[in-house]
Amino acid sequence: MTLKELHTKEEMLQNFNLLKEVYPSLALEEYSLELDEMLLHNYGQIGCFEDGVCVGMTGYWIGTKLWCGKYMELDNVVVAENHQGKGIGQQLFVYLENKAKENDCNMLALDSYSDNFKAHKFFYQQGYIPRGFHFINIIKKDSIR
Repeated sequence: MTLKELHTKEEMLQNFNLLKEVYPSLALEEYSLELDEMLLHNYGQIGCFEDGVCVGMTGYWIGTKLWCGKYMELDNVVVAENHQGKGIGQQLFVYLENKAKENDCNMLALDSYSDNFKAHKFFYQQGYIPRGFHFINIIKKDSIR
């Protein structure tokens, strides 16, 4: 397994099929347009590759908030279903924790759907704890995956 930072939109688009495992309704054109916006706002991705195929990935953002200062937010942690349990998620988390430290971040954060219990168990094992609630107000219900 090899970890690789994905810097360009083209590199990120090549791993579209992995994201389809989490978001079956996501269209390539939508993903491409969303990447255009995200890349303007400090978005990056890390991929885990086996024989040239991306089998795990996560996006990340580095930002600053008043309550915590500089932080890294993980976005869409995905490991191919047929590769889960092989330590790929842990490799991604270790890599990103080191990257956060190199970027002088005070903490890492992530969001997870409240019913994603399998992921929650993994996040606890990686040292993450729930600190509060992420409240949302959906304006365009058809736009939420």
